[in-house]
Amino acid sequence: MRILDNIHGQQDLLQLDSRQQQALCQEIRDFLVESVSQTGGHLASNLGVVELSVAIETVYNTNIDRLVFDVGHQSYVHKLLTGRQADFGRLRQFGGIAGFPKPAESDADAFVAGHASSSVSIALGMARARSLQNEEYDVVALMGDGAATGGMAYEALNDAAVSGEPMVIILNDNEMSIAPNVGGFAQHLSRLRMKEGYIGFKRRYRRVLSKSKIGRGIYRGTRKVKEWLKKVLLQPTIFENMGLTYLGPVDGHDLQSLISSLRLAKSMGRPVVLHVLTQKGKGYVPAENNPSKFHGIGKFDPVTGESAANKPTFSGTFGDTMVQLAEENDKICAITAAMPEGTGLAEFLRQYPNRIFDVGIAEEHAVSMAGGLAKQGMIPVVALYSTFLQRSFDQIMQDIAMLNLHVVLAVDRAGLVGEDGETHHGIYDPGFLRLAPGMTILCPSSLGELRDMLRWAVNDQNGPVAIRYPRGCDGEYAPEHWTDNAAAALLRSGKDCTIITYGTLCNNALKAAELLAVQGVEATVIGLKQINPLPSLCHMLSDIPRVFIVEEVAGNASIHGALAEQIRQLGAHRITDINLGNDFVTHGDRNTLYQQYGLDAESIAKRILEA
Repeated sequence: MRILDNIHGQQDLLQLDSRQQQALCQEIRDFLVESVSQTGGHLASNLGVVELSVAIETVYNTNIDRLVFDVGHQSYVHKLLTGRQADFGRLRQFGGIAGFPKPAESDADAFVAGHASSSVSIALGMARARSLQNEEYDVVALMGDGAATGGMAYEALNDAAVSGEPMVIILNDNEMSIAPNVGGFAQHLSRLRMKEGYIGFKRRYRRVLSKSKIGRGIYRGTRKVKEWLKKVLLQPTIFENMGLTYLGPVDGHDLQSLISSLRLAKSMGRPVVLHVLTQKGKGYVPAENNPSKFHGIGKFDPVTGESAANKPTFSGTFGDTMVQLAEENDKICAITAAMPEGTGLAEFLRQYPNRIFDVGIAEEHAVSMAGGLAKQGMIPVVALYSTFLQRSFDQIMQDIAMLNLHVVLAVDRAGLVGEDGETHHGIYDPGFLRLAPGMTILCPSSLGELRDMLRWAVNDQNGPVAIRYPRGCDGEYAPEHWTDNAAAALLRSGKDCTIITYGTLCNNALKAAELLAVQGVEATVIGLKQINPLPSLCHMLSDIPRVFIVEEVAGNASIHGALAEQIRQLGAHRITDINLGNDFVTHGDRNTLYQQYGLDAESIAKRILEA
């Protein structure tokens, strides 16, 4: 039997000797590769934190102590070590365990963690709650995969330093180059500072000398010498300059060093940053060689690392079109927030490295910088996932819309994204983007329409434009071009009711109309190509008493209210909205979620027949 099969929490880990701990780490890596190859998921980041996770779960009881992830896609090992091995066959599937921490799933999951750079803020809040309520538990924030590139992290670190709250902030540095080593001597001194005996000696030295006036003078003098030597030889980190205690760097794959370092940090009773160096994809050669590919991957062959051939996607089409546009116009530049590959801009980066800016996980900065570029005559295209665009609402309003600047927002992963779940569905952007005065919002239904809309947004528009498109590929309804730049298209004519929708949901609406026709109900289908400003539909909506507005968005972010007002003026007296509702949408593949939330063709047709 595997050691892993008997691990359900801290008490089980404490029974292992060092040899068994090492064997456990290898079992975890083998398990992750085999399991994720069948379900898809975030592999490289989890392979990189195997030893670190085992060390954390050994030192802390995460059912009581609070472990806050940043971001949560590095939590698979934590889930394995807290009794969820048997659930990994349904990882990220509807009804199965989530790919991110989820308190409803386990007491060991302290907080939701889908967006980056928030862990220190959340952990500090928990630490302060502990003090206010006179409770006893430890608080740990685990930052990784670029989370420290977000400005919010530094706001929290600054506050944590002055709070004095005992907490440990683990910086999982997989080549982020935040605090590089400076020579062998610096490494030696760093190791010396990590030793428990050294820390104990410091405490005794200070206590003895503080008993007399002469001793206090000696202590002040030696402290100044020590600080001078530290500045010359160690080059103090930004964390120390903030007032935090800094330990490290520590080899993130040396389990015993990690355990002793965590115990030391835990014992210090103040805010401590523990800097850990890890390798993304550690132990699986394909992921080591190509960590970006295995960051978030679908099903693959665990022996070769090869995945199934992919069809052309919206993200890929966006990237290809950006390269073409950049060749034609040297004012075009691209901005991404730590995701050049995910947003399709890898080739743009290769061909035009001076005209693409990867700002790290800093969406607010990305949008404001785009405003500066546009104000001075450039044409910036900001490629962000819809869920991350939410973080830059103020910047869209203040630094883009208020000056009516020509900035193009490429809103990737609009609509349901599937297995990543609540934290990643792009179902709110229509609601907040429509609030920005002067914002044009386009919704392509096909790769061809995306190409044409992007070209128009860059070359023919003057103010802000958002183009929202989904994860994945074309459906059956795949017009090659955006005909005459129309704001709406009549996709099917019928006399009994009208279905209005937009984006790739046009496919489900057209299939629903076919199912209705079999039942003797003839439906008109209108596909909106633009949802802000809303187009006039008077020439398409004559004598249609019943209208259904179908949207792949949250109900409170839909266009239903504004569109219904126009439709009523045209004579329609019964209008029904069909959308995802107002609650958060769980994880699962998109087709399953369509069925669950009533947006597949069969559910749409059934809803209309019932009405």
